[in-house]
Amino acid sequence: MVIWAWIGALLIGLTLGLLGSGGSILTVPVLVYLVGEPEKLAIAESLGIVTLISLVGAIPFALKRQIDWRSVLYFGVPGMAGAYLGAYLSAFISGSVQLLFFAGVMLLASFMMFRKDRPVSPVTASTPHAAWKIMIEGLVVGVVTGIVGVGGGFLIVPALVILGGLPMHLAIGTSLAIIALKSASGFYKYIDVLAEAGFSMNWSLILLFTVIGIAGTFAGKLIGSRISQDVLKRSFAVFLVAMGTFILWQNVGALVRTDHPAPAEPASAAGGTAAYQPDFPTYTAR
Repeated sequence: MVIWAWIGALLIGLTLGLLGSGGSILTVPVLVYLVGEPEKLAIAESLGIVTLISLVGAIPFALKRQIDWRSVLYFGVPGMAGAYLGAYLSAFISGSVQLLFFAGVMLLASFMMFRKDRPVSPVTASTPHAAWKIMIEGLVVGVVTGIVGVGGGFLIVPALVILGGLPMHLAIGTSLAIIALKSASGFYKYIDVLAEAGFSMNWSLILLFTVIGIAGTFAGKLIGSRISQDVLKRSFAVFLVAMGTFILWQNVGALVRTDHPAPAEPASAAGGTAAYQPDFPTYTAR
């Protein structure tokens, strides 16, 4: 498990360094399919990892005054509320359904990456929209973050440019600050959600992914300066389509099996009265 954790964390960091975003969308599948974490734990731990990596990534932008705190307030605070709500709602959703949502987010992210970047007009880039529109967008993206465990930078940056009227150099740093805030909010609620079920986070795994992911980010920046960003984005988009389709296939199959379970053994055959089993995903206690 350790070697896969190292490789997965490095892939996440490299993606962040190469593309400036998108690394967090790899965290959940890496934790589930490479490390072997149960779905709900993987989503919760992903939020912890994304929080720390985004926070570290936002510090240089803050020191250069390249974070728009007005947008952090209007987008980030509703985003924190949305992420908290999404984490709360996760208690009523099975892990397979959460991964189905996650696969949909991956396919949406691939679509956004396939599109060619359009130049933003000076009017659009300097005229922020009404605050309530920014707040609603922040709330919706926050709920998505809480349910599926991704930072959502591929949604936040365009929203900050189009709705918030920010230039790109401000939108990136502002996005990192927002991602850190709302991911922290969702992560905090997940601690309660999982604790109520008698389980806890794998803190050593979160720390390992964070440290290696941050190191991979720096390596990715060095490599990315020598490769076409357009080629990188389209290659990553193809990968997201393949991974999203795989996750859909896996979890639709899981739901079908759940809807048509094998016939239960009669209580008399088992030698007693069948005990009630709560319908909540099981995890390996830490």
